[in-house]
Amino acid sequence: MFATPAQAGSSDGLVAPGGTSVSGFSGTYAGSAAEAAANRAFLQAVLRSVAKKRAASPKLTAVTVVYDASQAPTFASEIAGSAQIWNGAVHNVRLSAGGANADFSYYEGNDSRGSYADTDGSGHGYVFLDYQQNQEYYSQRVVAHETGHVLGLPDDYSGPCSELMSGGGPGPSCRNTQPDQQERNQVDSIWSNANLSKLAPVS
Repeated sequence: MFATPAQAGSSDGLVAPGGTSVSGFSGTYAGSAAEAAANRAFLQAVLRSVAKKRAASPKLTAVTVVYDASQAPTFASEIAGSAQIWNGAVHNVRLSAGGANADFSYYEGNDSRGSYADTDGSGHGYVFLDYQQNQEYYSQRVVAHETGHVLGLPDDYSGPCSELMSGGGPGPSCRNTQPDQQERNQVDSIWSNANLSKLAPVS
């Protein structure tokens, strides 16, 4: 989630894709246990999808995670840019645009909680991009940050602007869109062959 210093409160009754009600963000600037749990559930959904593909092609050295951006046309440029950012930063996983066989999807709209990554209640991961937050903060940073959750990174709101996963913590003036070296190393470790070989496809 791309939390901001003033963010608090209540859900506006958003219904997630698939019809499952999403609980409201009630944490603070430092994040919340519910938010962390949502990020973990999101990663697990993507990993399950990837595991099925690996079972079909076990000799793959780099894993491709496919996304569907068709439900977030306002942010098409930022989503494509985010894929380029991460593809240029890490080695063990690639992001690629797709459609029907996507591992996760992007959606757009209004939500008092801002932008976030979650699952839809049926095991499919998605990234929600909030209009207002993407106007207040540098949109490319917001999208790249949320995409970092796809790749397994947690929030670190107390971090500096140089950390992509510090989200809105450094304030609206922060325009850094690049993960730092530690974040890059974390992603490559998560998506290493040693870790992925432990995944079993879920039928």
